[in-house]
Amino acid sequence: MNTLRGKGFFIWQIPNCEKGDSQAIAHLAHEARLTHVLIKIADSSYSYNIYEGVDLVPPLVRKLHERGIEAWGWHFVRGDNPIGEADKAIERVTTLGLDGYVIDAEGPYKQRGKSVAAKKFMMRLREGLSGVPIGLSSYRYPSYHPQLPWREFLEGCDFNMPQVYWKFAHNPGEQLSRCVREFQALTPSRPIIPTGAAFKEHGWNPSGDEILDFIEAARKLNLPAVNFYSWDSCRARLPEIWKIARDFDWDAPPSPPDITKQYIDALNSGDPDQLVKLYNPNAVHITAARTVQGIKSLRIWYQTLFSSLLPNAKFTLTSYSGRNNSRHLSWTATSDMGAVHNGNDTFGIYEGKITYHYSFFTINHEVAA
Repeated sequence: MNTLRGKGFFIWQIPNCEKGDSQAIAHLAHEARLTHVLIKIADSSYSYNIYEGVDLVPPLVRKLHERGIEAWGWHFVRGDNPIGEADKAIERVTTLGLDGYVIDAEGPYKQRGKSVAAKKFMMRLREGLSGVPIGLSSYRYPSYHPQLPWREFLEGCDFNMPQVYWKFAHNPGEQLSRCVREFQALTPSRPIIPTGAAFKEHGWNPSGDEILDFIEAARKLNLPAVNFYSWDSCRARLPEIWKIARDFDWDAPPSPPDITKQYIDALNSGDPDQLVKLYNPNAVHITAARTVQGIKSLRIWYQTLFSSLLPNAKFTLTSYSGRNNSRHLSWTATSDMGAVHNGNDTFGIYEGKITYHYSFFTINHEVAA
């Protein structure tokens, strides 16, 4: 049984990837140190990536294999003809010589009665693909989609490949952590290989920092691999995102937690000494009410925060951005005295420590924890 490790990309339509040039795709995949590429091979009971009667998948699979890159196939299934869909999957995986197969089950499989279709599909699939690794690609939070027959699919799968698309948000690491927690609580639980967002949609697109946060979060969670959707959109519309994903060294030692996360962890410790460790000795802290400078004044500020303003508080990082010497973060908190919904901080950083810190938040005393 193959075990994926490292980075991969989904391909939707081959002609939209390097103009359909299999050699160019394989070259770029090798340059990006991808370990796997996932190609759409079927939709319902029909073959996919066939144009003017020509199947574009076989030459791409050959070129990827020549570079030592695994070629997996993915298949959008609907459940109206589960046996026909399974037979199509078996045919495509077998004839194309693929290294693995991924089921893309989404909205159509949330309809009433589709658990029966999922059972039929998985039974036929496993009969025909004995020894081939199979993954499930679907929604990131099963709690949001209880209608989907998760158990029926996952019982026959070797991997779970949730679509952790943080659309219209900016907290991929936090979303991935929640995704993993929810799926690990399901029965059966399968090894998780998440798919991150590398596309534009309705004016939204991920930032480079978010791509790094997603990959780093996956490594810190000890996940074996990550991949992104999709090559088509990323290469054409988000070249900087491609570059960041390409250049990330999966096998390098994990980088230390970003200072924004260290800051939230220190807040949750309730210990002023843990917080002042993050500051340079002459750091300045500014709020709308006052400006203070130095470790002694900062310690007094945090003692007041923990004892009077937000006692027994639980802080949650909702987003952060910035690199090198600046960070901007937002956060929420609940406490015995009330809740904060608009926490907003800016850090100026020198030699890895905070030297300038601007804070803004308001406490809603009507909403106690």
